[in-house]
Amino acid sequence: MRNFPLVRQGRNKSGFIVDPRDKRINPYILLANRTIGLSRDDVSKNVGLEQSYDSLLRGTAGQRLMRYAAGAYLPVENAEIEPENGKDIITTLDTYMQDITENALMKMMVGNNSLHGTAIVMETATGKIKAIANLGKQPDGSYIEDLNYGIGKRTEPGSVFKLATLLSLLEDKYVDINSMVDCEGGAKSFYGLRIKDSHLGTGTITVKDAFARSSNVAFAKLADQYYHEQPSKFIDHLHRLKLDTLTGIDITASSGFPVIKKANSKSWSATTIPYMAHGYEELVTPLHMLMLYNAVANNGKMMRPYLVNEVRQYGVALKTIKPQVIVDKICSDETLVQLQECLKAVVEDVHGTAHKLMDSTYGIAGKTGTAVTALNNKGYNKGNKIYQSSFIGYFPSEKTVKKIEVVIQNSNKSRLIYGGTASAPVFKEISDKIYGRYLSTVKFTASAYTDTAMYNYYGSKNELQVICNQMKMPFTDGGDNSYWRTINLKNNNASFTTADNLNSTTLLPDVKGMGLKDALYLLENMNLQVAVIGRGKVISQSLLPGSNFNKGQLITLILN
Repeated sequence: MRNFPLVRQGRNKSGFIVDPRDKRINPYILLANRTIGLSRDDVSKNVGLEQSYDSLLRGTAGQRLMRYAAGAYLPVENAEIEPENGKDIITTLDTYMQDITENALMKMMVGNNSLHGTAIVMETATGKIKAIANLGKQPDGSYIEDLNYGIGKRTEPGSVFKLATLLSLLEDKYVDINSMVDCEGGAKSFYGLRIKDSHLGTGTITVKDAFARSSNVAFAKLADQYYHEQPSKFIDHLHRLKLDTLTGIDITASSGFPVIKKANSKSWSATTIPYMAHGYEELVTPLHMLMLYNAVANNGKMMRPYLVNEVRQYGVALKTIKPQVIVDKICSDETLVQLQECLKAVVEDVHGTAHKLMDSTYGIAGKTGTAVTALNNKGYNKGNKIYQSSFIGYFPSEKTVKKIEVVIQNSNKSRLIYGGTASAPVFKEISDKIYGRYLSTVKFTASAYTDTAMYNYYGSKNELQVICNQMKMPFTDGGDNSYWRTINLKNNNASFTTADNLNSTTLLPDVKGMGLKDALYLLENMNLQVAVIGRGKVISQSLLPGSNFNKGQLITLILN
């Protein structure tokens, strides 16, 4: 348009002012939409990777020096600065993993009428985020990526936090996984407040079994017994596990700053330690918990999670982001082995809260979590009490490659509320598809079987022979020199015989089993009027085969 005769006179003569506007296109629409982020005219309102890498993506605007002369602006020669395109960032996200993660989470949330949820897939050895789905329910009932719940939504984690409590107890040598603990029937009062298990009736069991069954009472008792008089020792463990600092991921998330109470806090009370021990009175993001579980799966090495692989310009790599270790060893090898054994027990033990995941061709280890929350901060009475369900796990447990976390905030209308029933199935759907596509060495081959069905068909001799030859199907022709054949097909062998009921010129033929093309050819050559209902092969005809007929008589064929 700038070259049109009028427009090229410039803005002062033509009055045509060019005002370019950019439009953002997301080719994958919903996939990782919130993580990739939004680019707005006001850069301060950007979110996601668009915000974190804006200075690289934006590029530099061009400049041109103009001189006003004779009523017009004229460019000054050799006084131009060419615009520079922004650089490209290449994310760690895998499109296939992102797609299956988003779909698995969406299916559960829609079916369970949940409020919001997140699912994150992390590469164990590197900390690369391979997929991250964040879905929130809208007023019209639809789900969109409206907030990065996995990175920027801190909540009370519930029973998935018991891994940190168990690590502390094991590392301080207060217990081992074979130590006995009395669950006291699944309910106990701590300084006037009652803590109970979801399944009542449990008595004295091992620490490993208490972890597999996710006993709140057991972990509240153990933490209170050993850390009530020395709370700072427990808090120091949480600090070393980076649960009180930002994760360091590429995306800025101020609301994702965790809150771990200190012993000198005004809100600290006698019940704080027993409640912290099973996942309350602390606020962390799902990504914080995923980093901890990933470190256990990664033989104690905690990795910084990240979303960008490299920065490119015109296809040339300018910078490659390498995996970064933030804690070399989160605990001793002895503790690590016991933690991994307990995580396997959650799935493998018959009383484990995720035992339903056991029907798998590969090993899974992990932990369920269910946290009680108040709907819209209206309190914990029965009508407003809702549940946040979680499952964090890794697979294959024998040689860990991927780590997945699923956290779903249910509504008061949700049918499934526990981590083992709401979040674990999402994990399993994602892990099955990742394992099948990337990790499984077993190739699927269909078992050989005998085709016991017999097919009969009628058609012209020449055309049936062409079909059999094209399909490399052996056949024998026992017919005479007539035009029509009956074909009997069984076990991929064809046998032709003369179709006696089709070769008569005086009696009505039996066209059942024929295609419409052959049936029309045969009947209309006998001067019959043909009406057709349906599509496919002839399954019925209105005039009886073998009967006499009159020229011009109507015959109706039903096809299916």
